[in-house]
Amino acid sequence: MKTKPKKLLIITYYWPPAGGPGVQRWLKFVKYLPDFKIQPIVYFPENPTYPIIDNGLIDEVSENAIILKNKIFEPYQLAGFLSKNKTKKISSGIIPNQKKQSFLERVMLWIRGNLFIPDARKYWVNPSVKYLSKYIQENDIDTIITSGPPHSLHLIGLKLKQDLNVKWFADFRDPWTTIGYQKQLKLSTYADKKHKKLESQVLNSADTIIVTSKTTKAEFQALTNKPIAVITNGYDVEKVDKQLLDSKFSLAHIGSFLSERNPKILWQALSELLNEIPTFSNDLEIKLIGAVSQEVLNTITEYKLENCLNNLGYVSHNDAVKYQRSSQVLLLIEVDSEDTKSIIPGKLFEYMVSERPIIAIGPKDSDFAEIITSTNTGIFFEYDEKEALKKTISSHYNLFLEQNLKVFPVGLQQYSRKNLTEQLSKLIFQNS
Repeated sequence: MKTKPKKLLIITYYWPPAGGPGVQRWLKFVKYLPDFKIQPIVYFPENPTYPIIDNGLIDEVSENAIILKNKIFEPYQLAGFLSKNKTKKISSGIIPNQKKQSFLERVMLWIRGNLFIPDARKYWVNPSVKYLSKYIQENDIDTIITSGPPHSLHLIGLKLKQDLNVKWFADFRDPWTTIGYQKQLKLSTYADKKHKKLESQVLNSADTIIVTSKTTKAEFQALTNKPIAVITNGYDVEKVDKQLLDSKFSLAHIGSFLSERNPKILWQALSELLNEIPTFSNDLEIKLIGAVSQEVLNTITEYKLENCLNNLGYVSHNDAVKYQRSSQVLLLIEVDSEDTKSIIPGKLFEYMVSERPIIAIGPKDSDFAEIITSTNTGIFFEYDEKEALKKTISSHYNLFLEQNLKVFPVGLQQYSRKNLTEQLSKLIFQNS
């Protein structure tokens, strides 16, 4: 007798047509869960305020997924009337340098940090609990997953756990109180304590915690005795034709380029190479694909690199993959902070299968440095290693001139989305 698939309710905020990295993790899990005898039921907002839209991702939604939607009220919808551009940037995580913030930006950040705890999607919690409680009981569902950020979605899980005693997995794509931008929200003492209290309640009430890096696991182990599993993000098989490599020596950064990520050692190294190598200025192309902070653009101009800049803005995920595979070198930049050691950018895994060398810059002991090194997909630099960085760029440039700039990855299969979904499915069956 054929057994019925296990029902799994997935509570997420980011879902197509949302663009950006936040949507990819569960879009891909949902794609493969039916292969492992799990029926995904996806719950997300009916009328969300997404900072990035990518309609192309709608076609990637699995036909096997059951879709649930419910209306949400978000303060960003009102704030957009004051300044749509500033609201969009802040909601997507692009926070201007503190010294350059306008009065309106400072007010918006204070409100975001102190009035909307844990975040501006908090008003979706109670309506969602009411809606889902009925659905769970009527459809005999015993297992749920909440995915954050936004971490208010974990509060939905918390209440459903308290009310219905369902099995609850809390999936943290990023940390909560230690994430880099938390310090920029101008939190009062009360707000800071409230965030930590909610974080503790979630970590100590969920049956299992899922995180994307070993550093986040270690951080959470100090706060809870609940089991914690590491399931990283990964790559999927993309239906993209083989791309011709750029004729220029292109260094491409794909994704949001925040002010705090501004890698001055990179711009300095490139500026020096422009002066030292006669042909470099004609060959260099800095490709920025995605939202870029004005501070990053200003620094590029400061180092006299603007003539080499190709600022393409946001593109669809499909086009981003094409740019990854046609660029000579891929740039991966993370904020130089103790708080960002645990961050493993989702695009890293797509970078790794693009067959292009990665140049990565980040804080010491970054989790993603270990992945890049172990897979032989690139070279990692700390922020005080300008000369070593410069030497590598020069070496890559010479290989480019010889048409021999290549990369030879190893061990990538462990990061395939299907393999990662298999890990997830085993975790769900073991703990349900």
